[in-house]
Amino acid sequence: MAPDMRLTVIGGGLAGCEAAWQAALRGCRVTLHEMRPERFSPAHRTPYLAELVCSNSLKAESIENASGLLKQELRLCGSLILAQADRMRVPAGGALAVDRERFARAVTEAVTHHPAITVVRGEVRDLPDQGVVIVATGPLTSDALAERLQELVGSRFLYFHDAISPIVEADSIDRTRMFAASRYDKAGPDYLNCPMTREQYYAFIEALLGAQKVPLREFETLIPFEGCMPIEVMAERGKETLAHGPLKPVGLIDPVTGEQPYAVVQLRQENQEATLYSLVGCQTRLTWSEQKRVFALIPGLEQATFARYGSLHRNTFINAPRLLLKTMQLKTQPRIFFAGQITGVEGYCESTAIGLVAGIQASRYVANKDPLVPPPSTMIGALLAFITESDDAHFQPMNANFGLLPKLSGRVFRNDRKRLLAQRALEDIAQWIGKTKTDC
Repeated sequence: MAPDMRLTVIGGGLAGCEAAWQAALRGCRVTLHEMRPERFSPAHRTPYLAELVCSNSLKAESIENASGLLKQELRLCGSLILAQADRMRVPAGGALAVDRERFARAVTEAVTHHPAITVVRGEVRDLPDQGVVIVATGPLTSDALAERLQELVGSRFLYFHDAISPIVEADSIDRTRMFAASRYDKAGPDYLNCPMTREQYYAFIEALLGAQKVPLREFETLIPFEGCMPIEVMAERGKETLAHGPLKPVGLIDPVTGEQPYAVVQLRQENQEATLYSLVGCQTRLTWSEQKRVFALIPGLEQATFARYGSLHRNTFINAPRLLLKTMQLKTQPRIFFAGQITGVEGYCESTAIGLVAGIQASRYVANKDPLVPPPSTMIGALLAFITESDDAHFQPMNANFGLLPKLSGRVFRNDRKRLLAQRALEDIAQWIGKTKTDC
């Protein structure tokens, strides 16, 4: 008897769309459930699949950067998300940034027009009793489904808080107070830089520290993720923290003074028409009125109009080392797979990578084929190893980084290390993805 190749994917974010796409390419008939536009999460605003709710940047492109290596691995694996991101890119120096609306529309069109994928709109409040399921509901899983999943896994959910940066309208900023450049003149003048003197920087910090914040709900405790720290939390760690962090002026020279500013706030283009710019590193939970007041102290933003204010939302993830196999299957119920940020990875590409793996593994499972896990020498495989092998008593979300990769054998000069790690990873991921295709 031929295997039942039907598969259910719950969640139409980056991971869910990638999982559905990979499974459909391998012969599955996929039903993809997305609750929007019937119901929206606190952070989503559009009905499109794969909506980017935080930054429009997918981070660095260089393969000697962990995020850049991860993106190249995804390209070699035929990632839908990376293919559409490459199509809808906007200038961002050495990074890959996209026009978020066009990107989401492109992914939506590709998924909905795939003959093996059926998209069903509406909230899923429980898991199907039978069949293979991929849960890719992300960090903003609805309360009803989160409660059901909590019962299913027999373990309390962990959580942290994720902050979003404000976006301003381009025609409301004063470009005479700014200069266009990328750090060290890499890739081109893709960022607008708001230079600050020492006095301006300290005035900004004082206003930031004294500003009113949106209160958490009474049952919540603020547990911010280190990779997406609210700017006011960073400022509380010391008045120089921002000047050595997201507002660092390194690699930037103000053409007016001919000198490096004391601090710099960078604006990154949000869409292809260049009508919107996001404030890099300025994610926040300040009240909207306080954001308008405090960010107006940044040179060039005195009269800025906010297209979107920053915000903070609760992100949910499971204790993956305790619950999941490397195939992303639930240990107690192998017909159920998990994908994306709910597994404990953090970042757009990281979420996409776990979705890709879950889609491939689920398609193999329904076809009665042995699992093929990417090797830990690859960034995708290293992320899988981290979220399934970490100490479950202290598990926290993780971005891609070179520290996850196994050491190289033999003597390696420090300047060559990342290049050689990347070379090995790309060779190994090409071999792995080839194996997943040859026995389809």
